[in-house]
Amino acid sequence: MAPSPSHPHPHTPAPHGAGHHRHGHTAPDGAGPQDGLARLLDLDAELFAPYRAGVLDRLAHLAGAGVSRITDLGAGTGTGTFALLERFPAARVTAVDTSPDMLALLTAAARERGLDGRLATLEADVTEGLPGAAGADLVWASAALHHFGDPAASLAGIRAALRPGGLLAVAEMDGMPRFLPEDVVPDRPGLEGRLRAALDALHAEQVPHLGDDWGAHLTAAGFTVELEHAEDLELRAPLPAGAGLYAYLVLARVRETLDGRVAGEDLAALDALVGGGPDDVRHRDDLVVRSRRELWVARRPGDAA
Repeated sequence: MAPSPSHPHPHTPAPHGAGHHRHGHTAPDGAGPQDGLARLLDLDAELFAPYRAGVLDRLAHLAGAGVSRITDLGAGTGTGTFALLERFPAARVTAVDTSPDMLALLTAAARERGLDGRLATLEADVTEGLPGAAGADLVWASAALHHFGDPAASLAGIRAALRPGGLLAVAEMDGMPRFLPEDVVPDRPGLEGRLRAALDALHAEQVPHLGDDWGAHLTAAGFTVELEHAEDLELRAPLPAGAGLYAYLVLARVRETLDGRVAGEDLAALDALVGGGPDDVRHRDDLVVRSRRELWVARRPGDAA
């Protein structure tokens, strides 16, 4: 379901795909901005694949038989799209994103997998409507809705795209994942807590709906909430391959975003953690990947106008 790190607020990658907006970031490895973002989203999907599979099982149980039209809102590189295609083998998916670059990556990946016949793409903003995506049995919105300034307008657009009785799944994260021990900088304990507090302050200004109670928004928009689920995920040693790179990509984006917003000593500590030296997170053996994931599943009432 996967942060969208595609915007300047690296509260992280989206759990299973994300809503993407066009902001110019340079990838921390020197690649183009979309290359670094795409790798970050794909790593998030790989590391938390078991969680996503469980979520889709819950969703399939609620949806029942006959799911044939799915919309993946904020599809990103397609990690959620491909998981949906696999879990619902009789369905076609319309992948929606505001980034044409992401949609191009997704289309190429679908072609390589032989899935392009079951995929349509749509460059659109949900608050302006979803032309060509009406009548969906299921809308999957992973780390996407908090980007939009008006939750009511977003949910109205989604409701219009759903058939009566159709389901909307809203997947979110509570902020950037945590990786570091408390004493990662022995003479300045609590580095990650200070970074997260600075990000929270920035998000309050720029993405105020991050961390919202989407159950309340869904009810206000006329949906019937059928499932609310929150889970604290934790990956410990031996960590899966890619965990160190995942930490590096997230923290490098944090370093870029918080330049000038935290103490110089904390920025220097971050530089050491992503600078390629002995303290770089890609080489550490004391990382623990922690992330809180939240899910709401709601139904458009069958008698909705």
